[in-house]
Amino acid sequence: MKEFPDSPRTSRTTRVWPPISVVMPVLNEERHLREAVRQVLAQRYDGPIEVVLAIGPSRDRTQEVADALAAEDPRVTVVPNPTGRTPNALNAAIGASRNEIIARVDGHAMLPEDYLQVAVDTLERTGADNVGGIMAAEGVTPFEQAVACAMTSRIGVGNARFHTGGEPGPADTVYLGVFRREALARVGGYDEHFERAQDWEMNHRIRETGGLVWFQPRMRVSYRPRPTVKALAKQYFHYGRWRRVVARTHEGTINLRYLAPPLAVLAMLLGLVVSPFFPYGLLVPGAYILAILAGSVLTGRGLSPGALARLPLVYATMHVSWGWGFLTSPPSLGRPPRS
Repeated sequence: MKEFPDSPRTSRTTRVWPPISVVMPVLNEERHLREAVRQVLAQRYDGPIEVVLAIGPSRDRTQEVADALAAEDPRVTVVPNPTGRTPNALNAAIGASRNEIIARVDGHAMLPEDYLQVAVDTLERTGADNVGGIMAAEGVTPFEQAVACAMTSRIGVGNARFHTGGEPGPADTVYLGVFRREALARVGGYDEHFERAQDWEMNHRIRETGGLVWFQPRMRVSYRPRPTVKALAKQYFHYGRWRRVVARTHEGTINLRYLAPPLAVLAMLLGLVVSPFFPYGLLVPGAYILAILAGSVLTGRGLSPGALARLPLVYATMHVSWGWGFLTSPPSLGRPPRS
């Protein structure tokens, strides 16, 4: 974890919009980076905005695009992230930023034009240390549309409000996040041992140190889902792996929502193992398949026939990959190296 200098707090007695530093971890984002930065700089916000891009060793022309953006607009700064890891990039960008309010934005995120204004207004009204909104999955192909449906349903992701929506209020974690610098300084920034789940883990530390994390559904960010079964399975496998690392690091942070996928995977595996001796064992995976099919019919209303046909596969991929990742997460994963 890193140390970041505190900066003076803007007075809340006057309506002066504080300057904002937007930090972006960027890797292989040649296609989307220019538009993502354009949407940040075009925000309907009356305070100053700077953008700090932390660029990893990309396989495409991301570095060239980032350098061109910095040359075109003095509000854009580029810093290196040799590791290519997201938490390292965020810490590097935060360390190079100058302002009291820090907004995390991904290199492919598409922000609504009032995103920063709503964020700052929410920070000031609630006294929160971090505010964030909805990860609004939007697909283009039938498969992506099925993933977007699954990622915004309770069957796919449980009751996480940053996926499914809900009323504004305190939350365990939020999507992306707009922070007070003093809160990041207090907890030491992102823990660089967490390759994934670093947002949830840092929000936990913010809450453990007395801070407030606030969900604001008006902060709705478009998100492009993974385009293939393989990419989706890899994504959710790593989600499960690293969520277990969080559970090992911070006792008491696991609940039934997180345990449901690994328990389902264990139950189905047990059913398959005993089925040669007890045919009724097949009832367990059979019941899961029937439940997924029924859930797809209920949640897939409005989808095209092609997307609806893919929805059961998407649900199963998300559940099984997350559960298997959780079950197989090695104890040493994410552990700090010995000195």
